Amino acid sequence: MERLGGLIERIALAMAGKRSPWGKPSGDKGSGGSGEGSGEEGTPEPTGGDGPKGPRNPWLPGGGSDERPPRRSASIEDIFKNRGPEGPRRKGGPGGPNFRLPQRPDGKSWYPLAIAGLVLVWLVATSIHQIAPREQGVVTTFGKYTKTLQPGLNITAPWPFQHVAVENVSEIRQERIPEGTQQKLILTGDQNLVDLSYLIRWNIKDMKLFNFQLAEPEETLREVAEAAMRASVAEHDLDRVLSGAGRADIEQTVRTRMQAVLDAYRSGIAVQGIEIQKTDPPEQVVEAFKDVSAAQQDADTETNRARAYAQQVLAQAQGEAASFDKIYEQYRLAPEVTRRRLYYETMESVLSKTDKTVVEADGVTPYLPLPEVKQRSQQSSTTGGQ
Repeated sequence: MERLGGLIERIALAMAGKRSPWGKPSGDKGSGGSGEGSGEEGTPEPTGGDGPKGPRNPWLPGGGSDERPPRRSASIEDIFKNRGPEGPRRKGGPGGPNFRLPQRPDGKSWYPLAIAGLVLVWLVATSIHQIAPREQGVVTTFGKYTKTLQPGLNITAPWPFQHVAVENVSEIRQERIPEGTQQKLILTGDQNLVDLSYLIRWNIKDMKLFNFQLAEPEETLREVAEAAMRASVAEHDLDRVLSGAGRADIEQTVRTRMQAVLDAYRSGIAVQGIEIQKTDPPEQVVEAFKDVSAAQQDADTETNRARAYAQQVLAQAQGEAASFDKIYEQYRLAPEVTRRRLYYETMESVLSKTDKTVVEADGVTPYLPLPEVKQRSQQSSTTGGQ
């Protein structure tokens, strides 16, 4: 404790300018005591031409001495300001302020060549364009249309002066209406509703018009298709819409109407075809529609049966008429013989169904129970066989 108290006292005296804790005594002539490296007690410090040199203070910048280099600042911020993760930074190192690229063999800098290479790459990448056979490119100068690039190698001004947008104009694109599993109810000509979905196939026929004439060409295509489909379905009744022949007519009509409207809009779109994929009744009346369809099928079945029977009867009547015509031809050749023959055949067919036989001849009993005799003979033959 005594040593610690003496050290604190010496530091306090040095801070007050009385005595340096490690150097020579201060310029106070009356101070006593002996210090390391000092002369006799009270001997003044030698003075130079600029005045007396005092002791070096370890807590002050420079320490008050001109013989040694000045010390760095004792501030903790100044100590770590120029210190990197691996130690103090050195000037002239790879990360220092004096870093420079290695020079060429002739002593010149690489900077001009590096800049020239970057400029060359920029010019080649943004000025030369290879357009595929199925593609076209639209060139705009500061956002304004300039020209259309055809398939092959084309050269334009570099970006950002000119910009090239390339599109595949031969690709057949598809738009499905409605999207997903949504319902698209359309009114038919007989005031019925049908749930109809269809597919549109189209491609780009003019790049300039497609990119600059309409704000949203694909959305316009969908709206035009829906308007054309509703107009075409309204011209047919429900049965025709559900049939195959009606679908083909509607598809052709929709395609024609769509192309006429899109050409009037100068959209640059060519409609390649319309394909109706589904024509069903609304979900709310599906069961009733099935009952109606079943009744219609039953009616068609009975109608077909009636037609088949009518054809059969007609064929039989036609056959009998043809037979009568042949008999009439023979009658015209020999009327008396034919008349007698017809009489005999008629009487034979009539009398064969009666149980009585009348014979008009001399010496024969007028009535003979021939059927009874025949039955008795049959019964006797049957009994004798048993």
